[in-house]
Amino acid sequence: MVITGIKKITNSECEIIHRECGMYQLSLGLALAFLLTACSSLPENSSEPSYTLDNLVNNQLEQKIISANREIGFADNAVTMLLLDDGTDAFIARLSLLNSAQNSVDLQYYLYHSDLSGNLLTMALWQAAERGVRVRLLLDDMDMAGKDKTLSALASHPNINIRLFNPFVRGKNRSSQFVFQFGAITRRMHNKSFTVDNSISILGGRNIGDVYFGADENTVFGDLDVALTGPVVTEVSHSFDAYWNSPLAYPIQLLSSYEWEAQTTELISQALTQKWENKQQHAYVKQLKANNLMELIHTNQVNIYTGEAKILVDDPAKITASRSKQQYHLAPQLAPYIHGAENELIIVSPYFVPGKEGVEFFADLIKRGITVKVLTNSLKSNDVMVVHAGYRKYRKALLAMGVKLYEMDSKLLTSDYVFSKTDNKKSSIWGKSKASLHAKYFVIDRKSTFIGSLNLDPRSLYENTEIGVILETEALSEDVAEQFDNHINQIAFELSLVDNNIIWSKIESGETITYDKEPYSSWWERFKVGFISYLPGESQL
Repeated sequence: MVITGIKKITNSECEIIHRECGMYQLSLGLALAFLLTACSSLPENSSEPSYTLDNLVNNQLEQKIISANREIGFADNAVTMLLLDDGTDAFIARLSLLNSAQNSVDLQYYLYHSDLSGNLLTMALWQAAERGVRVRLLLDDMDMAGKDKTLSALASHPNINIRLFNPFVRGKNRSSQFVFQFGAITRRMHNKSFTVDNSISILGGRNIGDVYFGADENTVFGDLDVALTGPVVTEVSHSFDAYWNSPLAYPIQLLSSYEWEAQTTELISQALTQKWENKQQHAYVKQLKANNLMELIHTNQVNIYTGEAKILVDDPAKITASRSKQQYHLAPQLAPYIHGAENELIIVSPYFVPGKEGVEFFADLIKRGITVKVLTNSLKSNDVMVVHAGYRKYRKALLAMGVKLYEMDSKLLTSDYVFSKTDNKKSSIWGKSKASLHAKYFVIDRKSTFIGSLNLDPRSLYENTEIGVILETEALSEDVAEQFDNHINQIAFELSLVDNNIIWSKIESGETITYDKEPYSSWWERFKVGFISYLPGESQL
């Protein structure tokens, strides 16, 4: 999200900084140096509350949704669900909605990168604001280092409001804050939601950045979003309001020292217009312009379902409350659905650290005769090595009890292993040099499915805040599970125990290929991850 060039922090760098702070202690000399950092603190949060715009007159987006529902035989107020597995399609959906926005846009994200897709989304937000749409942009401060000038410039528009959640103190070294405010500043808002005109919301695993939307030339994250319409959107809006009005959400104007003159808005408009014109010949932009959300639906490129849906979300108070205050947590809301499994549980979690409690839970499921399948990242596809270090020590126990464990093949990941109705659909992941799993979803008995930002690791469960939706529809759940089964052997290694050693197996060109070490890894990578696994700090993974 840039007007002028600002170095971006990649997703991997943010996750590594975030998680490794819980793994290592800095040397005394470095800590003493940090103590010399100038003393400062956050200003008083004097922001005024604001809330979702509802009961809108002539809500054109809502009318389009009603018309679409009638066309496919759904009730006017039905909860509809569009699965967005392909990154380019997911970005097209967002741009289409922003271009259709008439009254309000509410975005809540953990990361917002300063790259092609981030810039394109910022341009669309600005254009919406120019049309009179109220824009509220709520970002975790983790990825915002060095971006105050850009953010305050955007917020100079009278229709754009920007707040940063759990912000770092300005004028003070961020690393020192990680050390001396450990347990407070290290707890982050990991939520990801996108709502337009209080009529349609997108939830899932994607942040804003090229790696999530198929726009990065080298790397892509296989991810999953769901677009929702119907009464469930109001639940998303209420959640957004709770975070927006939290004492931890600071307007950028309270944090930034930048002041902008009256002509700033016009200058930004000119700069963004020029940027947009300069991007017209970019191959990715051409692909975006050739499609829109309704076109994706009409051409059967996204699947649409209907059923019951319920938003599950952490209370923003989780960040400051004791970790024992379970009433603020999402996990207890999700637990009854998972504990109620009778036949099968499919788990897709890029960061998977079950801990002893999780291992015991899976053992109980296996004893009850429930099939448990888990897909997570391999050492080479995982963008955060410390998480793999935390996960690897539980693999043998899980395999020994009967959990079917799969690890992503970083060389062959393709986003159409789930949900694609047509086998010839070209994925935005083909041709990338590295791919990583980032989708987060669970399928329970092929009857209900959870999609959201929640990883199955201690950080998601106890430290950060998350959001997701439980979709109670057999049609969607059956399709997701079936696609998992049909493609898992093509895109992942299946792990097994042979003489208490782990073997990785995968079918390639009709033949079974096996590895007795982490696939594609070097001895140095295996040494590092093995060493890290003995360090304390699992609660921060």
